Amino acid sequence: MTVATRAVPAAAALATFCAGLRWERLPVAARERVAELVLDLAGVAVRGSAAASSRPLHDLVREQPAGETTVLGTALRSSAAWAALANGAAAHATEMDDVTTESSLHPGAAVIPAALAVGEERRASGAAVLEAVVAGYEVTIRVGNALGAASAYARGFHPTGVTGVFGAAVAAGKLLGLDAEGLARAMGIAGTMASGSLEYLADGSWTKRLNPGWAAHAGIVAATLARGGFSGPASALDGAHGLLRGYTDAPDPARLTEDLGGELQLMRVSIKPYGCCRYAHGLIDAVLALRREHGIRPADVAELRLGVLSGGWSLIAEPAERVRAPRNVVDAQFSAPYAAAVALARGRAGLAEFSDEALADPEVRALAARAVCYRDASLDAGYPRSWPAAVEVGLRDGRTLRRRVAHALGEPENPVPRDALVDRFVEMLAGRGAPAGARAIAGRILALGGAPDLALLRELAA
Repeated sequence: MTVATRAVPAAAALATFCAGLRWERLPVAARERVAELVLDLAGVAVRGSAAASSRPLHDLVREQPAGETTVLGTALRSSAAWAALANGAAAHATEMDDVTTESSLHPGAAVIPAALAVGEERRASGAAVLEAVVAGYEVTIRVGNALGAASAYARGFHPTGVTGVFGAAVAAGKLLGLDAEGLARAMGIAGTMASGSLEYLADGSWTKRLNPGWAAHAGIVAATLARGGFSGPASALDGAHGLLRGYTDAPDPARLTEDLGGELQLMRVSIKPYGCCRYAHGLIDAVLALRREHGIRPADVAELRLGVLSGGWSLIAEPAERVRAPRNVVDAQFSAPYAAAVALARGRAGLAEFSDEALADPEVRALAARAVCYRDASLDAGYPRSWPAAVEVGLRDGRTLRRRVAHALGEPENPVPRDALVDRFVEMLAGRGAPAGARAIAGRILALGGAPDLALLRELAA
């Protein structure tokens, strides 16, 4: 394997670009989109704060000295790094935080908690925080594109944790006032903190949820050390012992800076309408479409055949025995058969469908057991830049219904409307006050670019 050398390390080029980003010069579409992404993340983080996996993190935060930063969905306040740890992990607990296609990672759960935490602690303006988020997404996604998700997965790495620390470091660094040299140092330090294992797939453990939270936490630490003058290698990304040497067998260093200054990477981010792994979303769309058009129900189905991308095969299609009979909610979130079965049985695939109650439904379990996953070269042809899916439903009356989905709901080519994003935010805050109050908070988040500070985060406490 050869990683190309560069006259100028990629981290320096990225740092120079990010240091020069200015809110007032960003395209209107980008300013609107970043506010939507913060709205989405805030909602899933508040909802995820109630997950069982969040309680040990809250206990850990309680053991730290008190601070000025909000732990979303709770009455806790801590220092920025510890609040970001809890908020990033909570945001990932629902499996509904934003996601990218080509880099196959979740930038928001690492970058936004870091930016919100440092921004609140330093009393930064809303515009400064959003500007930092844009920079953090740019770095996280570019590093993910260069890493190559399929190879990272094959090595056992979770791209969100591995690349999210770089974006979190840049977002935190901008809010700490670092210049281009300082941001490059922060990325160099972040390179020694990049981590994230896929072994949670073995037994449905909670460590997947920890990965983006740890990236947010470590990114703040890296930026703070850089501000203090701590050094980090300029070649942390593309050097002889850098990220693209250690975490992948298919590096593409050119993707780190390709078309830098063109379309911002956050414009290619997808929002997840369903509570499971993104690789199952096209399958859910296909099943829901067939259900609407033909009125099919589980009892009508002899077999479900699910066309799964090779890039996501190890995540949602194997081992076959486990994905057809998930043992817990995390297993269900990473099971193509379960996702298709619960969507067909219930006509939805939201939070309620990825719960212990839904998992115990005998109708859903029986249908998942009749599902078979298969690979299709025509689906893989455009991967990773597109994530199509295919479903075949064999009915007991002898008919076979087929549906292919080119772009799942939530992708840039098939976006979730803003009104629906606000509705989902209200749903995420259900039980925490009147819906009208949640809608008012959503409006303030969408207008965050004009806010003098992040005082509204106090309203997202318990």
